[in-house]
Amino acid sequence: MSRTETDTAEVVCARGESTPGVQVLVARDVPLGGPRAMTVRRTLPHRERSFVGAWCFVDHYGPDDVSVTGGMDVPPHPHTGLQTVSWLFEGEIEHRDSGGVHGMVRPGEVNLMTGARGICHSEVSTPETSTLHGVQLWVVLPEADRDLPRNFEHFAAPSVEVAPGVRLRVFLGELAGQSSPVRTQTPLLGAEVLLEAGTTWEVDVEEAHEYAVLVDSGDVEFCGEAVPQHGLGIVDPGRATLTLRANSAARLVLLGGEPYEEQIVMWWNFIGRDHDEIVALREQWETHSERFGEVVGYEGKTARLPAPAIPGATLRPRRQP
Repeated sequence: MSRTETDTAEVVCARGESTPGVQVLVARDVPLGGPRAMTVRRTLPHRERSFVGAWCFVDHYGPDDVSVTGGMDVPPHPHTGLQTVSWLFEGEIEHRDSGGVHGMVRPGEVNLMTGARGICHSEVSTPETSTLHGVQLWVVLPEADRDLPRNFEHFAAPSVEVAPGVRLRVFLGELAGQSSPVRTQTPLLGAEVLLEAGTTWEVDVEEAHEYAVLVDSGDVEFCGEAVPQHGLGIVDPGRATLTLRANSAARLVLLGGEPYEEQIVMWWNFIGRDHDEIVALREQWETHSERFGEVVGYEGKTARLPAPAIPGATLRPRRQP
């Protein structure tokens, strides 16, 4: 998914000091362009936090009535320095990219696209889709891997009952005896969790990792802290177990990973290391550089998404509070 808003501020990210307890981030609404465009709820990046592991972008949308919102129609747009992770609860999205991949995003099936040195792709909800509901996630690549070639991986994650009242789909990493074969460049966890009302689940995790819970539905407590619907609850490293409590039937997405220590500049759909690199990436996209390639088969009203203007000031580093 592209950041299609035209008022695009830079996000220059670095890790700050760890804080105890559970940090709760409230989502902000972001329209994806146009009068009938769908709106997403964004919790990362946030002014109070830049990363959870290498997860650097969390958009949550729906359930949206496509007849009202018009669904998703994102023209070809670029990415660098990251991997996109698409996960649906309901609906279907057609994906095309400049690596030659044409595939569908369906509920319970993860699509991971590597746009390291450069890629472009389009995303369109299918005519059969009446309701669209899911998450779009980005993973920042470390310096050593940010020039990887274009790539795409798909995995249908099985739904498994791992404890009474708990069903789990692990789409990245490992949790509760379940695992995903999808490869990432840093240790990561991505899982959909369904909890029956009244269920408390304690699960073993990597003590050196940080974790976040995105609440899609239900009354949820994460490590003893209430996390509102659409909110993101985060814990820093130092916990060998996580506790999830559902006071009503709930669905959530659990994310985690090894703390990401490198500084990045994230502007529009690019991840770079400084102002000059972002300026160069924008210029290369606008001049149709082979760095990004071309998407074949997209038939929307706009052939490709133009980049917004670079802010007048230098894109400067700012630390994560």
